[in-house]
Amino acid sequence: MVLHLAGAWQLAGLRRLSAELAKLGDALKGTAAAVAVDGHALDDIDTAAALLLLAALEESGTDMAALDLRGFSASHQRIVAAVHRRLADTRVVATAKVLPALARFGKVAIDFGGLLLGHVEFLGRTLTELGRALLNPRILRVHELFAQLGQVGVNAIPVVALVTFLIGVVMAYMLGLQAEKYGANIFVVDGVALGITREFSPLIVATIMAGRSGAAFTAQLGTMKLTEEIDAIRTLGLSVAQVLVLPRVLALVITLPLLVFVGDVAGLAGSLVMAAATLEIPPQAFLDRLHVALAPRHYLIGLAKAPVFALFIAVIGCHMGMTVSRDTRSIGINTTSTVVQGIVAVILLDAIFAVIFQNLNL
Repeated sequence: MVLHLAGAWQLAGLRRLSAELAKLGDALKGTAAAVAVDGHALDDIDTAAALLLLAALEESGTDMAALDLRGFSASHQRIVAAVHRRLADTRVVATAKVLPALARFGKVAIDFGGLLLGHVEFLGRTLTELGRALLNPRILRVHELFAQLGQVGVNAIPVVALVTFLIGVVMAYMLGLQAEKYGANIFVVDGVALGITREFSPLIVATIMAGRSGAAFTAQLGTMKLTEEIDAIRTLGLSVAQVLVLPRVLALVITLPLLVFVGDVAGLAGSLVMAAATLEIPPQAFLDRLHVALAPRHYLIGLAKAPVFALFIAVIGCHMGMTVSRDTRSIGINTTSTVVQGIVAVILLDAIFAVIFQNLNL
């Protein structure tokens, strides 16, 4: 089979040339050792068109080593021959590189270490900006701060109250099942009061906020980075940390203790309802025992944990939002990662607090 080329084979006409070669695809198949290319009618050819031609011939199964080039002018012959020599370099072979188990573990460890280092660095920069705002309150974006207070705090009250109320109901019911066996119904109040105010309310509320506000921070900042709004803020000579990060961090640090207090009240209310319904403990008896069992230090410890939880959740959420790459898929990945990291950070911090308070006999 002889393939005759005519006219100008150049970059500008690649789409038309590709369509013409596609029509010849079926005819070229099965002619592996008997293809010649005649270029005596060519007006011009460049490397892009030559690559298109040779790639089409190779895909059809032509024996490229035995390809016969006829009638080409000296200049055209040099161009086609040069592309022919480098044809192997243009092939893209997808090779899945499988790392050994130890190498995979090392890669994960290095990535995790880099992530932690990034969080620590971002935390330091955030605290630096917070110090600047305390020394010069005029640089704080008050309007943005109040907007975030509404989103992070006020809008979260219903879900926090509902979840902690149900947690209180479940705790009172489960403890009551055991206490009834020994006629110690009234001591359910002790367990519920200590458990909710000291551990469950701070932990549950912080987990809710990690999934709600932490993910929202990442999605908001990631979208702003994707749409180049963050670049615009920098172009205007403004501090991204002061405009975007600090209001979100302060809003969460301020509102999380208040939400934990709401969780305490809602959880105890749920326990009171369940105790009255199933354990025959009247509300007045429940409240009287609550005053005896619940020392102020217990709910103060729960409230003291909240700002620390909030700081880490906000820093993780904002940092993951600022590190989003220039594609929408990265926003989803970073948002999911924020929720996981935030919950893990809250649990680890709670464990650290438990050890510290135990050693301090609190």
